[in-house]
Amino acid sequence: MSANKEIDYGTPASSSENQVTLEIDGRQVTVNAGSSVMRAAAEAGITIPKLCATDSLDPFGSCRMCLVQIEGARGYPASCTTPVAEGMKVCTQNDKLASIRRGIAELYISDHPLDCLTCAANGDCELQDTVGAVGLREVRYGFDGENHLNAEKDTSNPYFTFDPSKCIVCSRCVRACEEVQGTFALTIDGRGFESTVSPGQDQPFMESECVSCGACVQACPTATLMENSVIENGQPEHSTITTCAYCGVGCSFRADMKGEQLVRMVPDKNGGANHGHSCVKGRFAFGYATHKDRITTPMVREKISDPWREVSWEEAIQFAADKLKGIQAKYGKDAIGGITSSRCTNEETYLVQKLIRAGFGNNNVDTCARVCHSPTGYGLKTTFGESSGTQTFDSVMQADVIMVIGANPTDGHPVFGSLMKRRLRQGAKLIVVDPRSIDLVRNSPHVKADYHLKLRPGTNVAVVTALAHVIVTEGLVDEQFALERCDVESFTKWKAFVAKPENSPEAVAELTGVPAETLRAAARLYATGGNGAIYYGLGVTEHSQGSTTVIGIANLAMATGNIGREGVGVNPLRGQNNVQGSCDMGSFPHEFVGYRHVSDTATRAQFEAAWGVSLASEPGLRIPNMFAAAIDGSFKGLYVQGEDIAQSDPDIQHVHHALRELDCLIVQDIFLNETAKFAHVFLPGSSFLEKNGTFTNAERRISPVRKVMTPLAGKEDWEVTQDLANALGLPMNYNHPSEIMDEIARLTPQFAGVSYEKLDRMGSIQWPCNDEAPEGTPIMHADQFVRGKGRFMLTEYVATEERTSSKYPLILTTGRILSQYNVGAQTRRTANVAWHEEDRLEIHPHDAEVLGIADGDWVGVKSRTGETVLRALITDRMQPGVVYTTFHFPHSGANVITTDNSDWATNCPEYKVTAVHVAKVAQPSEWQKQYQDFSDNQLSLLDNRIVANT
Repeated sequence: MSANKEIDYGTPASSSENQVTLEIDGRQVTVNAGSSVMRAAAEAGITIPKLCATDSLDPFGSCRMCLVQIEGARGYPASCTTPVAEGMKVCTQNDKLASIRRGIAELYISDHPLDCLTCAANGDCELQDTVGAVGLREVRYGFDGENHLNAEKDTSNPYFTFDPSKCIVCSRCVRACEEVQGTFALTIDGRGFESTVSPGQDQPFMESECVSCGACVQACPTATLMENSVIENGQPEHSTITTCAYCGVGCSFRADMKGEQLVRMVPDKNGGANHGHSCVKGRFAFGYATHKDRITTPMVREKISDPWREVSWEEAIQFAADKLKGIQAKYGKDAIGGITSSRCTNEETYLVQKLIRAGFGNNNVDTCARVCHSPTGYGLKTTFGESSGTQTFDSVMQADVIMVIGANPTDGHPVFGSLMKRRLRQGAKLIVVDPRSIDLVRNSPHVKADYHLKLRPGTNVAVVTALAHVIVTEGLVDEQFALERCDVESFTKWKAFVAKPENSPEAVAELTGVPAETLRAAARLYATGGNGAIYYGLGVTEHSQGSTTVIGIANLAMATGNIGREGVGVNPLRGQNNVQGSCDMGSFPHEFVGYRHVSDTATRAQFEAAWGVSLASEPGLRIPNMFAAAIDGSFKGLYVQGEDIAQSDPDIQHVHHALRELDCLIVQDIFLNETAKFAHVFLPGSSFLEKNGTFTNAERRISPVRKVMTPLAGKEDWEVTQDLANALGLPMNYNHPSEIMDEIARLTPQFAGVSYEKLDRMGSIQWPCNDEAPEGTPIMHADQFVRGKGRFMLTEYVATEERTSSKYPLILTTGRILSQYNVGAQTRRTANVAWHEEDRLEIHPHDAEVLGIADGDWVGVKSRTGETVLRALITDRMQPGVVYTTFHFPHSGANVITTDNSDWATNCPEYKVTAVHVAKVAQPSEWQKQYQDFSDNQLSLLDNRIVANT
């Protein structure tokens, strides 16, 4: 059977209890009760021909190829649907079975094109393999009767082709769409000979509900569903396991190659985070890695109004080093800093922060987590003692009640979203806390939220505290857990605080917009419904009280005992592929690797001894502080690796002002992104396909990233940082990223047991991994909290300073969409634009009617900070008074209108609450016109760059 067609969510765990012994082809076989005869045979090393069966899907029994003979049983039952029984005697191969199978195969082939020599699936077709296995050598039935050989191909999807002439109606694609993805976009239309696979109501794939996750393509045993990349390039000849570089799920993939050409990405069925599933981005949107926009030669210039000049790596590194040293000589050592990347590897991020602390001589290092999940770090560190989520993704399959707060898993974390939907279809209850009616509320077949708390943006703290009020005042607290596992004094104070009348659902109903009875019912369900798991996203953290809400969520989990075991926990859904890792690796200005404060003398001494330099004891500048200092003239040099702050950060006009004030901006990236348009040095980066290293996902899973092609610019990112360090006088002499990981392990308690050898052997490891947990730690806080006793904290609601008014009557909130990723630099350079080619403003029909706006109209969106223009999308997924947009396209200017308000503890920007005025307009905003002119000029300077004579 062709291995690349398998999607495996794992075989049942073996158990000494409830086992069954049977005989298969004369062999004694012992398996778990409930196993199928086919699985039992496979465990005994006996292969039974099959077409409709796959170990990722429930048994179906339609193809009849897997028939067996069972002593005492009538007929020839399908082995995939027949459960084992004690003492059963099975025969999988005899003359009669062989004859039946050949007859069935002959019928399949009689309605199948005989184009095996030219078929794209040749060598990778289970029908072809099965026909050979059963010994079919001729077909007696002609092709001049009724058949499906002239069925029209569906080429509407940019990534795969549907050829119904090759379909054997095994239903694997339909079942994969239902069971694995949970979209139910495919169906079997018609009966008998007229049966066909149909997307939606006999629609093309692109007009159906299909989300292009690739599960159907992977499940298909023939060339009916085939990747266009395979059709165009042929079958791959070697493969390497690596990790996806998109969202924080961290899916494991097999990169199928022909030489150095990537033919396809196939989700790895052994992947601990994804178990062989994928989404449209990881599965298909890899073309950006070799896009024509890739810049592969270093460039420098004195001023951003100058044309770029291509130079050698040596000259570029020396130019950058001289600039940084000159700035420090003139303005002081604290006048420069750097920003690490949540898209680069742990090893690369570690080197950047080491360069800044040990080479620059300051702690002016920060990362994009500042603008997304820094409140997670603060809130969970304060309450639990560790800045990370508590569970595996698989833990959701043991949850009885799932609460999703400020997250949209089906768009932002779609592989986990599919797993969650599977559990919900099994009967778990769902509470959604979100201003919008996300797909989990309105558009997921067989999934329905039991309660949707459609709160007003900015009132998260009031809602979470009101949930706690109900749990305390109605006696739903798990007193035993709280008293044994948590700090009693803080627990007592917290109970008294949340029990106050002003924190009741009735008291906050008008403020939050959530009816009191709905809030009470949701609280009771979470507290009493069994295992309760909370998943949250940027709709929690990107607020002025983001840290307070995270603390409030932790309080809920501790109060109900929903921590420390399968099926419960507090689970932040991290946005970028390595945002957890960038935090782990010491990217914050106040923390070394492993979340240890720079002021701690013993910790600092450990790093000083390892790095051979004296280190600063005072925290450095956060990203907002860097911008402010640049504008006031005290901060003049910035090294940015793999982040696009000129598009992703709030109040973009302020950010652009700061970047223009820098004497030296060094950008290391694969494209001339928006930030690089303000740069003086461009150092070409490498994609995840061109490097070795590790990523750490949202469940603390450290996974290997393995190089499958030579870096287009000649260097991996860690080598560039190492060269810059050496030019600045900080010796770095690593030969391979494994050596960097060895240093990380020596200096980081949570990573002490991590090595490339162990990762290659185990596939992935969840930290902490050390002497106490040599195989890693899937579930945190099982016996006690990392800080010892869990700490309850008071969560007083403080309204944001951003208020609506007669001039700005609507609230704008922002988010992401399935097909695009973050600032879109990668996905915009793929066929994913077929689904989302522009950011649009979602607005409720009532508001649209009042404002005289029709679907598709251009509308001006003006805040106290700025103005932009977007096309309107009228939808009832919004609530009246709230509008929404994404930020995947730079010309949309979504972050022109977001404010500089930020979280009280971490400076995480308040992207989710901006008061705006919306009106129909006829032309772009003034900012859009000015920035388009600037961008066009920068691209012209790039096109006219001075080419190096090397």
